[in-house]
Amino acid sequence: MKLSDFKYNLPKTSIAKYPVSPRDKSKLLVIHKETGEMEDKKFTDVIDYMEKGDVLVVNETRVFQARLFGKKEKTQAKIEVFLLRELNKDDCIWDVIVDPARKVRIGNKIYFDNNLWCEVIDNTTSRGRTVRFNQPGNVFQAVEKIGLTPLPPYIKRDPEPKDKENYQTVYAKVDGAVAAPTAGLHFTTKLLEKIEKKGIHIVPVILHIGLGTFRPVEVEDLTKHKMDSEYYEISAHTADVVNKAMHNKHNIVVVGTSACRALETSTTADGFLKQGRGWTDKFIYPPYVFKVTQKLITNFHAPESTLLMLTSALGETENVMKAYKKALKEKYRFLSYGDAMMIV
Repeated sequence: MKLSDFKYNLPKTSIAKYPVSPRDKSKLLVIHKETGEMEDKKFTDVIDYMEKGDVLVVNETRVFQARLFGKKEKTQAKIEVFLLRELNKDDCIWDVIVDPARKVRIGNKIYFDNNLWCEVIDNTTSRGRTVRFNQPGNVFQAVEKIGLTPLPPYIKRDPEPKDKENYQTVYAKVDGAVAAPTAGLHFTTKLLEKIEKKGIHIVPVILHIGLGTFRPVEVEDLTKHKMDSEYYEISAHTADVVNKAMHNKHNIVVVGTSACRALETSTTADGFLKQGRGWTDKFIYPPYVFKVTQKLITNFHAPESTLLMLTSALGETENVMKAYKKALKEKYRFLSYGDAMMIV
């Protein structure tokens, strides 16, 4: 497969700037991967494509308020600091991106509200820096009060207070993501309870989504693309529930490409899910043989994105690209705050 195989024209008018309310009232396009048949549904209809004994896998990562605005000591120059990942919790050391980068050098201190400040201790890339915060303990709690929601770059507006809730799944638990696992944004607590009452097991994984999810693929030959590493965790309980379900011929229904990558990273050669944690740079694109994922709930992704490639690996590229054409024609809403697709 080549990069150009995943090219399509996405009009700006198709990119959702706000989610629907309530969140489970979005549209759902169902693709049957074996036949290519498509169905127009509502998101609440996902329950009809799951049976008693199936497993629904969700990503419990939580988006934190990663965008900070501070002032450089002495000059008072305004600096944006975008938190990427925590490197050392005890020493409060983080990877960040700064803007404007030319004003930020090693040794500089940047001051924020609530007595929070950081010192630059290293350069990583042209805009990347390593910083040490002054508040020992939980930096996530400190930035939660003063940071802004890190909306995706293609949502061309400033974050609003409502985004703090909207750009978060109802089951988010563990701080660490700078982008939401957007397929999960459609679920309500009520819908999840209905799914459980049907006898479907809901189990969590964690994959902290980084900014790399928005990074364009810049090589035509996909074998040469390198994914950013992202931290993931799979518990012994999740592995046990998934393995038992697979043994008993039940479906594993995965919510989102991030959960899918976590599962496929932690699977043995003979197809069993194992407990584990670590960093994954797994890049899934056609052709790929999925070891755990059988059905996928996902959103409509940007052209030539790694997310579209993973979706195409499961749903067959021709089917998925036809579905995107139909979705555009029928005014489905695209990207993070948009509508959903389910591959069955």
